[in-house]
Amino acid sequence: MTQEAPALDTELEDLPPELRWREWMGRIEAVLFASASPVRRADLARVVGQGASVDLLIEDIQAELAGRPYELVAVADGWSMRTRVRFADAIRTAGDVNEQLVDLNEFEVAVLASIAYHQPLTRDGLKDIFGKDISRDLIGRLRAQELITTGPRSPRAGAPYTYVTTQKFLMVFGMASLRDLPDREGLQDAGLAS
Repeated sequence: MTQEAPALDTELEDLPPELRWREWMGRIEAVLFASASPVRRADLARVVGQGASVDLLIEDIQAELAGRPYELVAVADGWSMRTRVRFADAIRTAGDVNEQLVDLNEFEVAVLASIAYHQPLTRDGLKDIFGKDISRDLIGRLRAQELITTGPRSPRAGAPYTYVTTQKFLMVFGMASLRDLPDREGLQDAGLAS
């Protein structure tokens, strides 16, 4: 017979306000630290009191982490804890992160960016952009890494599959939403896109 876990005391009425706030901050930080994927604001609200603002708690945690090698960031419709970019070389040198790395060559990144900017996009749409067929193998690799998935069928004859980016795409590239994609005109002005 399994026992039900005791209900979490979210209100913490027995604590003075300052300690209550610190406990809520600790809970949110612990949830984000332990989670492998971004945690939505609504889920974070389940570990704090009804009058607590998750946004203000996150702001306070971010302020405390200002000098630390990790940070809380808004990604993929939620919040996530990640290492600051400036420590990437140190982590690659000494950390065991091979399973977490997304291995893409320059052309795969270009295909992925095209899908992100033009989604939903068919293979024919990719052909129009690149002037050549994009192999099913390349699409399969991007799907296997969970960076893209199938979108709605195209309304064209034959109803070909379309491709769209995923939540993992947003996580890998550190974006809260597709609105965080760099401005295409700015990329063109910098010579990074044609």
